[in-house]
Amino acid sequence: MSHSFSRAELGQLGEQLVADWLIQQGWQILHRRWRCRWGELDLIAYQGANTSPESQQLSFVEVKTRSRGSWDQNGLLSITAAKQDKLWQSARLFLAQSPDLAEYPCRFDVALVSCRSSINHSAQKPQLSLQDYIVGAFS
Repeated sequence: MSHSFSRAELGQLGEQLVADWLIQQGWQILHRRWRCRWGELDLIAYQGANTSPESQQLSFVEVKTRSRGSWDQNGLLSITAAKQDKLWQSARLFLAQSPDLAEYPCRFDVALVSCRSSINHSAQKPQLSLQDYIVGAFS
């Protein structure tokens, strides 16, 4: 039985891949797909729970999952000035609702996930890989 994945499902799989990778790097995932009137923050991650205050960090991670040969450099070109503004507005609202986190240094990271399909026993299974992780992609 073949299953065709929707863009939303592929996006969620890409977010899961990045969340798992961040956890392996020592980050905690505080929220996935946090929504507000400005849009959605794919992942909100925190690092440094057991470290000194100066090494603690909050990251708002935008995940872009694309097929090979995408027109927008694996999703990087889709993060326009307008998209960055919406992410900033969303992050400000999140921090206003989470004052205990507002004191930490914050950054915006971008994770680019590559997707290619693989035929496996007549079921199509997407093969995802983290193409690039851009720390502090914009400010």
